[in-house]
Amino acid sequence: MTIENISVNKSFGGWHKQYSHQSKTLNCAMRFAIYLPPQASNGEKVPVLYWLSGLTCTDENFMQKAGAQRMAAELGIAIVAPDTSPRGEGVANDEGYDLGMGAGFYVNATQAPWNRHYQMYDYVVNELPAIIEASFPVSNKRAISGHSMGGHGALTIAMLNPERYSSMSAFSPICNPVKAPWGKKAFTAYLGKDKATWRNHDASELMRKATHFIPAKVDQGGADDFLSEQLKPEALEAAAKVNDYPLALAVHEGYDHSYYFISSFIEEHLRFHAQHLSK
Repeated sequence: MTIENISVNKSFGGWHKQYSHQSKTLNCAMRFAIYLPPQASNGEKVPVLYWLSGLTCTDENFMQKAGAQRMAAELGIAIVAPDTSPRGEGVANDEGYDLGMGAGFYVNATQAPWNRHYQMYDYVVNELPAIIEASFPVSNKRAISGHSMGGHGALTIAMLNPERYSSMSAFSPICNPVKAPWGKKAFTAYLGKDKATWRNHDASELMRKATHFIPAKVDQGGADDFLSEQLKPEALEAAAKVNDYPLALAVHEGYDHSYYFISSFIEEHLRFHAQHLSK
């Protein structure tokens, strides 16, 4: 596999790097970012936190706005941020911001025209980690986190692959997409009309029936404009109570859906993941 370096920036003694590569899973060129803490330059193989971003985002939003590098450097954790969808000429798209490019929803599309490129689930679970672990001084210890659409992706991917991740967390995740407008639109397009298939990618549904538990941390802003219509954290909390799932969910009054919120609490998330990655 060949990856091409696009940019390099030193940060807190480590390195932020962007790469592009031709994805066999997505049938297009893809870009990802990686932050390698200083420990990775000293012969250590470091664990990896995979970060999945939200609607309209790329690999750059988190790396530039979350302020995660200082704590990642202290804790010795690499951070990998993929793009949120396939992109490029010939890749199916939609006029709406919540479908198509920038809105992959971290599922494997089964419906035309999306199924040729929109295989983000397989990309995040299989292809991207294989590239990271073959190309950089990282271990096979992984955690996963994300925001909004990416929070949905992080929670569902972790619960569907509990053997691959030490812990999972999310900021403002779409917790019950089968009952949210964003989820209904995307799932109808990508997965078709069979709602049983939808439930396989709904964090609340998965948490309610899980048999293998992964430590979970979720933070939600109380002033989030999308809280009641799209995000529905109460559904996730109810599912956790039914199943006695180890979920720590907190609502923070006054905070919204932005990276101002994420940057306020990212240190807590990194410390949470470091605790479980070290076990």
